[in-house]
Amino acid sequence: MSSNTLVLLACLAVAIVLLLGLVNMMRGGSANLSQRLMRMRVLLQFVAVVVIMGVVWWRSA
Repeated sequence: MSSNTLVLLACLAVAIVLLLGLVNMMRGGSANLSQRLMRMRVLLQFVAVVVIMGVVWWRSA
């Protein structure tokens, strides 16, 4: 799997969870589900930043 694919997957995962959380809040869904989705988004953002920084480091080496 190429580094571009890893970065794309990490960013897509963040976007999907963000959209799911926003849709749940707009529809008046469970507050607990929205909270879990937003926490998952923060975790996935951390993973995405780590992946991006790892790719930048790998390419500069």
